[in-house]
Amino acid sequence: MKKRFSIFFSMLLVMSLFLAACGGGEKADGDKDKGKEGDKKSDVPQEMRVNINSEPFSLHPGLANDSTSGGVLLQTFEGLTRIDKDGKPQPAMAEDIEVSDDLTQYTFKLRDAKWTNGDPVKASDFVYAWKWALDPANQSQYAYQLYYVKGGQAINEGKAKPETLGVEAKDEKTLVVTLENPTPYFLELTAFYTYFPVNEKVATANDKWYTEAGDDYVSNGPFKLSEWAHQDKIVIEKNEDYWDADAVSLTKVEMFMINDPNTELSMFDNGELDWAGSPFGTLPTDALKQLKDAGNLNIKPIAGTYWYKFQTEKPPLNNKNIRKALAYAIDRKAVVENITQGGQVPAMAIVPPSMIKENDKGYYNDKDVAKAKEFLETGLKELGYKDVSELPPITLSYNTSEAHQKIAQAIQDMWKKELGVEVTLDNAEWAVYIDKMHKGDYMVGRMGWLGDFNDPINFLEMFRDKNGGNNDTFWENAEYKQLLIDSQKEGDADKRLEMLKKAESIFMDEMPVAPIYFYTNVWVKNDKLKDVVVSGLGDVQLKWAKFE
Repeated sequence: MKKRFSIFFSMLLVMSLFLAACGGGEKADGDKDKGKEGDKKSDVPQEMRVNINSEPFSLHPGLANDSTSGGVLLQTFEGLTRIDKDGKPQPAMAEDIEVSDDLTQYTFKLRDAKWTNGDPVKASDFVYAWKWALDPANQSQYAYQLYYVKGGQAINEGKAKPETLGVEAKDEKTLVVTLENPTPYFLELTAFYTYFPVNEKVATANDKWYTEAGDDYVSNGPFKLSEWAHQDKIVIEKNEDYWDADAVSLTKVEMFMINDPNTELSMFDNGELDWAGSPFGTLPTDALKQLKDAGNLNIKPIAGTYWYKFQTEKPPLNNKNIRKALAYAIDRKAVVENITQGGQVPAMAIVPPSMIKENDKGYYNDKDVAKAKEFLETGLKELGYKDVSELPPITLSYNTSEAHQKIAQAIQDMWKKELGVEVTLDNAEWAVYIDKMHKGDYMVGRMGWLGDFNDPINFLEMFRDKNGGNNDTFWENAEYKQLLIDSQKEGDADKRLEMLKKAESIFMDEMPVAPIYFYTNVWVKNDKLKDVVVSGLGDVQLKWAKFE
């Protein structure tokens, strides 16, 4: 017997109650019902201008792995489900969803939807996209998000053929997905960009289809890519062939690539941007207090963690006590109060407190210099050094940004003052930087993580396998790995959460990552711009946005 989506969705919510609310989807403005008269906006230009800081890493759903790329893809593509204004998954490309009694098989009936070139969206486009992302030759950093599908991990590790993946196009409009284990948040995953479809006909004819705007860049979302001037600007326009086009008001969105927060704010002040700050761009930290005092600053806590990754295969960071010494010596309170100034909360854990409540306190005290010195002394002995001056040179890297630079300089000073550890700084533009991180060409590297779905495992699973996607630390721990594997088979929500907490405690003891703070989104916007949906996970949707 199979259950329809509406019935299953109610059960899904019950199964998820053990998690604290992540904030759900929240609009930048209230969801005001203006009525039919309020919807008449033909005389109001529906063109939005934002800054996205930098060139996206990739606009291929199977290759994207950063918020800049995701911010574009969430507007131009659509998955089987979409997260609605209230943060809940709803049918999108799928108009009907059935789930087996054991919660391991999903049958998606696709609606009559079109690609931007007029081709029908087929079930086989999903099969093609998922298999492509799992193909190890394509080096998708997010392939592990598809491990929930039966056979996904074995295929990605080269141990099984793509044909064994638990996904089948029964016909053009029927997609059947078989999971490894019951996954209560699977319908959230199908709204994530790694699960988006790719037009098989176009992609097989041109394997570089995703590198430029043009006839071959086809998508299926509310907007289509109309211009891509690399390192300069992206333009997306309303997709008139989108199945729900009547819900889309914006006719065009210009996305500039200006990696200077002061310029971004200046453009906003001059009326050249309709939105400044996150989740699209960045506001200058020096301006936040003034903007807040003036009542213009929007601040929204999100499920995300700003952290420093350690390359655990490079000495001296291959020693956990050296890593812990560096992590414990950081004064996070000083960072968030004197530098970021956007309501961020010091993080002494990696999973946000919206998912594990106790993490508002974390696993250790902020700026615990005494403990840090103990770890340093132990680490030096283990490495055979008599003095801190004998440590191999340490470089702290970050992607080019005023805020990242200030944080790095402050932490560099903390490590020198409290531990006597000399650190040099290094920076690069985003596309270059993220490539270096993936290759392990760094020692300590700034990075962060925004939740892809509302479950603690999303912050833990990327570190499960040494060579897994996004695990730039190259750290691995057998007990940690087994706990994550077992948690995915555990049907009792409380027991599962305890497994994830234990896994995090192992992680924090090993310290392959030093958490710095829990993110907030901070922005200013055009007062006439309404219904931009900024979720509790930190992403943004423009499907319902409009100017009034």
